[in-house]
Amino acid sequence: MIDLKQKLYQECVNYVQRSIDAAQQGINEAQQAAKDDTKSSAGDKYETGREMAQQESNRNMGQLHQANKLKVQLNQVPVTASNSVDNGSIVITDSGNFYVAISAGTIQVEGINYFAVSLVSPIGQKMKGLTAGNSISLNGKNYTIKQVI
Repeated sequence: MIDLKQKLYQECVNYVQRSIDAAQQGINEAQQAAKDDTKSSAGDKYETGREMAQQESNRNMGQLHQANKLKVQLNQVPVTASNSVDNGSIVITDSGNFYVAISAGTIQVEGINYFAVSLVSPIGQKMKGLTAGNSISLNGKNYTIKQVI
């Protein structure tokens, strides 16, 4: 089962890296657009184009910051076995499978879907500390924990 945790962890690492790469590419493109705009524009049009490029760059900088925060959070996730739900746990329920690490959406490993959730997410908070046999209810949906890995 540690192999499964390592695969889920690596998928989360890939997710974060894709986010970092996309934000960095957006920053580079916005900077290039601002640079190109200075060469081909004059007057108010120049200021408007430059401001739009700056806003795009700022938006991408925010995304890069968020991705780096996820990377730090992910670096704190253990890849060890556990009996109760905590950071790094795989939680098998009757209504889906969860990997408690970072909020990264659905991850598929070995043909099985896992929802990557953060321990501070609503479902992560409800599951924290629970063991096999415990149940929770969230947004009108019930989850019975079958196994914690």
